[in-house]
Amino acid sequence: MRERTVEELLAELQERNRQLEAVFRLTSALYQRAKEGLTATELDEQLQETLRVALEVVHADAGTLYLYNPERNTLVFRYVIGEKAKELMGMEIPADKGIAGEVFQTGQAKISEDVTREQRHLREVGERIGYRTRNMVTVPLRDIAGTPIGVLQALNKRDGDFDHHDLEVLSIVATLAGTAIETARMQEERRLAIIARLLGNISHDIKNMLTPILTTAQTLALFYQSFKDELSSLQTEIPSEAWAKLEQALQPFEEFFREAIGMMEEGAAQIQERVREIADAVKGVIAEPQFVPTDLRELAEKVLRALKPVAQKQGVELRLEAPPDLPQVLVDPKRLYNALYNLVNNAIPETPAGGSVTVRLFVRSEGEFPEGRCVGIEVADTGRGMPPEVRERLFTDRAISTKPGGTGLGTRIVKNVVDAHGGKIWVESELGKGTTFFIRLPLRLPEISEAA
Repeated sequence: MRERTVEELLAELQERNRQLEAVFRLTSALYQRAKEGLTATELDEQLQETLRVALEVVHADAGTLYLYNPERNTLVFRYVIGEKAKELMGMEIPADKGIAGEVFQTGQAKISEDVTREQRHLREVGERIGYRTRNMVTVPLRDIAGTPIGVLQALNKRDGDFDHHDLEVLSIVATLAGTAIETARMQEERRLAIIARLLGNISHDIKNMLTPILTTAQTLALFYQSFKDELSSLQTEIPSEAWAKLEQALQPFEEFFREAIGMMEEGAAQIQERVREIADAVKGVIAEPQFVPTDLRELAEKVLRALKPVAQKQGVELRLEAPPDLPQVLVDPKRLYNALYNLVNNAIPETPAGGSVTVRLFVRSEGEFPEGRCVGIEVADTGRGMPPEVRERLFTDRAISTKPGGTGLGTRIVKNVVDAHGGKIWVESELGKGTTFFIRLPLRLPEISEAA
């Protein structure tokens, strides 16, 4: 083995110093941000920057930070840097496949000098996106307790092969990233615990505030019924022509009164139920969907009835299109009500006065899901439409709202409801012409389920 010259040793020492300096910068940044408390967005930005600096230090052309998804037993391309980053972001591979899967399963870091000689290398990933991998170094990602949570991988060293120094640097970076993820998770759990307590108090306060409203509504209903009874007793004393005019004059008020009382009672019950659901969700208590025979037309009418005053104030017409012979289907009515309410409620303020929001319902019993054998729900508005960047973020954790003070939470709630039904949702929108949300749920019919 050839002895290295002083110049080579100095060059190696300088490279090591540069690597250690970069690691120190990352450590300081992550520590400071952890003290301040990382939000999910800030954690994303910090980990993306951590990966970028790590690849720069080891002279890698590209790299990925995979995170483990225990529900599907997959490794997700969570943070990616390189020319093919967009194609890879969000892609998943089985947690026991490829070199990444091997390192995740064994917990042992690995240098692959020539991936063409590696049987476990998943060549189809590179072939799919048109990227050729020559060499790589892969290190496990663990939480504070040492439990595997993912993998860090650097690809294609620009000036030769990866060595044990690169592996050491990436192992340190993986430890920092794992610690940052775990710290953010614990902070989020603390925040959720505080929110859960607050929601418990809020739920109690809401119940107390709704009680006099409900009592007043019920008292009004009793007074009105008493008034009607007294008025009926006078029918024999009033000429029939005058009585007919009186009944005709009172009819619009009576229809509005009954509808208003029903909306107040129904709305109060929905508010209390929704607060309970939110509190349970924050605590991690997610109830399984309860599929029961449901009249979709009736459910949609209930949603439109609740939002009618909001639409009228905005000058927007609410429409319902559904065939008269629409059959009952098995869905979770509470969740579907929430989803439809959110979609219509979001569409109203985006629709200028004179426009409309239309709910379309249909059932297809033929064909294959999602085009056939499905329950179809569509919410179309004649509003402003949405920009491509907003449309692309819908139904993701990066969803944003275009309304002042909005959170983008509504569309995520809708996506969760559709997922709970095993369905699909997508959106089409054109600026200045309007937006349509398309929902397809697998068709479940009561008689089929009972027979099964």
